[in-house]
Amino acid sequence: MAKFRKKPVVIEAEQFDIMSKPLPFATQGICILGPQGWFVQTMEGSLHISNGDWIIKGVKGEFYPCKPDIFEATYEPVE
Repeated sequence: MAKFRKKPVVIEAEQFDIMSKPLPFATQGICILGPQGWFVQTMEGSLHISNGDWIIKGVKGEFYPCKPDIFEATYEPVE
């Protein structure tokens, strides 16, 4: 199987924290509270998010959730 490396792109992300005011991305209608908890609106539909998950804005302006351990292994801060 061929191997590939992620291209170095800069993304915007906020860590979802229920205690934070205002909630990350909530004012933009990206994070919504539903009957089964919090969800993030993605291009594929609504995906459940947990406290501590990262909400990433992709290179095409799309949003998607990422678990903290995966985020830490994949991304690093940009100066």
